[in-house]
Amino acid sequence: MPTNLIIAANTDTQDLPYGTPGIEFTDIDLDNDFLIFTGGSDVIEDGEPIPSASQLTQAGILLTGSEQIVDLYLLADISANLLKEINNMGNQNKRYVMAFVFDGPTASEPVLEAWDNDSMNSINNASLGAGVATSSWLRGIVTTAGLPGANWTGQRLAGASDGHFLKLNNDSGALTTAKTLYCNLKLVIPSTQTEGLAETPILVCKYTTN
Repeated sequence: MPTNLIIAANTDTQDLPYGTPGIEFTDIDLDNDFLIFTGGSDVIEDGEPIPSASQLTQAGILLTGSEQIVDLYLLADISANLLKEINNMGNQNKRYVMAFVFDGPTASEPVLEAWDNDSMNSINNASLGAGVATSSWLRGIVTTAGLPGANWTGQRLAGASDGHFLKLNNDSGALTTAKTLYCNLKLVIPSTQTEGLAETPILVCKYTTN
């Protein structure tokens, strides 16, 4: 039997593992749901209905000429028609943020990559470094084995080049049994960015099974 994967976001305020009684993780519908990294507004916040494109634009980050770390991360839960805040995502010393729940072993170590299209063959979005992985704004860190630390640096995510994707089992190889892996993400807008934009990079979890 192939190993199946559930990807979930911690939409609770407490930093506790997936499956902990009373802790709300929202399983992500990979065909419909999406993440929102935003400045927020009175309609782009926890508990509000799914916004329009113009509402998302109005809630965009205001560029200041200084580096900015986005501090509001939301899951658009399409089936519930609700925005749900991922309270512990971002530049915080939080561990149980994004959960990757495997129901069996894998033949390769699961990895998390970021691309700008479904074909997974380019990283041309400005937020992914405009083709230069070392300039990506999107950063991630594996938290499967422990907390990331305050003001964590992580890796700049863009494509599949070495050092620009996450090995979700903490570089420990393929899974030998069912296991839940974790990571945290943040978006860091460089001071040199002067033009506002709206982009939809794609996060991809890759693994093989026997």
